[in-house]
Amino acid sequence: MKHAKRFASILLAVVMLFALSVTAFADGETAFTITAPDNGHTYEIYQIFTGDLYQGVLSNIKWGQNGTGTVNTPVPNTVLAELEAATGTDSAKLDVISRYVDLESAPYNTVASGASLTDVPAGYYLIKDVDRALAGENDSYTTYLVKVVGNVDITPKAAVPSREKKVKDINDSTGAASSWQDSADYDIGDAVPFQLKGTVASNYDAYKVYQFIFHDQEAAGLTFNAGSVKVYVDGTPITEGYTVQSPAADGDTFDVIFTDLKQIASVHAGSVITVEYTSTLNTGAIHGAQGNRNEMYLEYSNNPNDAQGSETGKTPKDIVIVFTYKTIIDKITKNPDYDAAVEGSEEYIALNGAAFKLEKLIKGDGAEDTWVQVKAFTVDAQNPVSSFTFTGLDDGTYKLTETTTPNGYNTIDPIEFTVAATHDELADVPTLTALTGEAATGDLTFTSNLSEGSLTAKVINNAGSTLPETGGTGTTIFYILGSVLLLGAAVLLITRRRMHTKD
Repeated sequence: MKHAKRFASILLAVVMLFALSVTAFADGETAFTITAPDNGHTYEIYQIFTGDLYQGVLSNIKWGQNGTGTVNTPVPNTVLAELEAATGTDSAKLDVISRYVDLESAPYNTVASGASLTDVPAGYYLIKDVDRALAGENDSYTTYLVKVVGNVDITPKAAVPSREKKVKDINDSTGAASSWQDSADYDIGDAVPFQLKGTVASNYDAYKVYQFIFHDQEAAGLTFNAGSVKVYVDGTPITEGYTVQSPAADGDTFDVIFTDLKQIASVHAGSVITVEYTSTLNTGAIHGAQGNRNEMYLEYSNNPNDAQGSETGKTPKDIVIVFTYKTIIDKITKNPDYDAAVEGSEEYIALNGAAFKLEKLIKGDGAEDTWVQVKAFTVDAQNPVSSFTFTGLDDGTYKLTETTTPNGYNTIDPIEFTVAATHDELADVPTLTALTGEAATGDLTFTSNLSEGSLTAKVINNAGSTLPETGGTGTTIFYILGSVLLLGAAVLLITRRRMHTKD
């Protein structure tokens, strides 16, 4: 039990078997220097044995300060023979060495990043990172030991996995799809495709257990579709060895958890683990430049000597953004009271009582293209309006149709227009850089507001024509004459009745 505890301590401590750079030294020299790399790590030095150094060979070997025997007493030949017989992988050698070093004792000394430890007696030393020094960092411990027989430059071997999050952009009207990139725009209601990638660290073979967890956090404007998750190892689909937790216990939108990649036989150093899924852009989506943020990071085992794989590091977050836009149509008409000579006189005024519908052109998949309704307004008799906002749009081709026309005005012809946007395809934090609208038919000019993600246009309705009439006042005369004749007839009738009464 004691040996198992010490071995676990070694694994948790991130032990390193260092590549040595041994400088020339004179026989009989008794003190040396250990130099740490300038990498932000602090190393603990554990003295297992001491001895006399001659031509790179230790003799008269005694227990050191951190050995499992009594300090300064001779090391039994059986122990030395067991160590000399240790062969194979670094992990196999460590299994033997771990029996004879006490990592629960205070280290012989420490050496900080970029510094040197001098006056180190010749001997056999284990050098490791400080316990838990890299927890949560995007860094990993190294697995190597060093046999100190001279001046040593520590050259640790450590590796971390890489991560990547991408989104795909699709134009409904043309059918064009982008490659995986850092930004996209979509209509509200669309299922947005996302991709996560994690590349396994190059020192994967040094681990006994290897956790690998994708953490994904979405903005409120995106709704995760749990049933859409697909997982691949080096491009080959897998259905076991992981769990999808949604919502995740840590508050993420969801996590894809591999408690131990070692249980998946096809995984090796450098393997790419891919997660693909969709999320629906919902009615809570933010329009314009802020966009709808989606971010992820990768959590991974970073201590190859931790038998449980419980000590982990975290990559920086990777961010993608989904944009959506809106089109505002303002109904106006010529101001009958407009006077160019009067300051402030408005040439056009708002016109209430109209209604519109907006349709989007959808590219047919092996069939004809179709117009699909985005939204239709109706007239509210109690509160007619002159402005109509169509929200949750992305790039594509649209058609605006006036479905109700105010009395006395001419109905406009349907207007086709395109929405186009430019946003960073590859960037740490993508930004919306351009938003334009252009009419293909009809008279429509758009004003763009990047911050709000809006395209505003004014639609002019002209009043119906007052057609010319002929005949001057003749018609009026006929009306007057008819009235006079009617009045005369009434007087005559009354007079004749009175005369009849007298008779």
